[in-house]
Amino acid sequence: MKVLVTGGAGFIGSHIVDLLLQKGHRPVVVDNLSTGEEEYLQGDIPFYRMNVQDEEIIRVFEKERPEAVIHQAAQSQVPCSIEDPIWDAKTNILGTIRLLEGCRKYGVGKFIYASSAAVYGNPQYLPIDEQHPVSPLSPYGISKLTPESYIRTYGELYGLSYTIFRYANVYGIRQVPHGEGAVISIFIDRLLRGESLTIFGDGEQTRDYIYVEDIARANLAALEKGEGQTMNIGTGVSTSLNDLVKILEGIRGEKIDVEYGPERAGDIKHSYFCIDRAKEILNWAPRTGLEEGLRRTLEHYGRNR
Repeated sequence: MKVLVTGGAGFIGSHIVDLLLQKGHRPVVVDNLSTGEEEYLQGDIPFYRMNVQDEEIIRVFEKERPEAVIHQAAQSQVPCSIEDPIWDAKTNILGTIRLLEGCRKYGVGKFIYASSAAVYGNPQYLPIDEQHPVSPLSPYGISKLTPESYIRTYGELYGLSYTIFRYANVYGIRQVPHGEGAVISIFIDRLLRGESLTIFGDGEQTRDYIYVEDIARANLAALEKGEGQTMNIGTGVSTSLNDLVKILEGIRGEKIDVEYGPERAGDIKHSYFCIDRAKEILNWAPRTGLEEGLRRTLEHYGRNR
């Protein structure tokens, strides 16, 4: 199957491309390289350096005629969305609409969209399931939620098959140490620089951390399953920042210096997913535990500073 992957040279997208190649598919990549690296792309993969919001994106559909689109490209930094909500909306909302138009005009069979836990806002109950009310706390959360409605509408109007994923906190190899949910990458970057870690608040705030290769497997499963579904993709496990530090200390075999700062206004205290729907519909489950995923990531960057 020929699959267009937006953000395919980036953190999550490049792992999806790797897995597509392993499974015998033919990936095509669109990426503006704002955070991605062309060197992540192995083999002779058609590559287009452009923003998804560019009008010329339609030419990629015209030339390549993909059978499916896996849409990973996004503006993913909450502070940037607050400082420049127009750019955030152009990338995340307008960019998605341009891709949907390409799907409509050139008969794409499946559209897979990477949404975010940010659409939920402050949890009203835990674990968060897909019926949980959506109430974003930032322009970023709004700009990830809005395309979900466009995708469903294109499904109803034009028969476009789709799957929407709401990701928990993704971590792993190739993640840049900034952006939404990048605390593990930030911690590892500071550790390898010999710097102390900074935690805002008491460190008891919790998140659901999922390894990037498990995210890639969910996307490939959605090529054949999950029609018309919106699904949480995480581990269903709640981990505090203090516990995260303890796991890192165990892997490194040494005490880690942590500085605690004032709690940041607007930070969500606790969040983790219910992933029963993804397990049932996709026949998928996360395979990489947090300690194993952290070990792989630390070892990789220890070798490739």
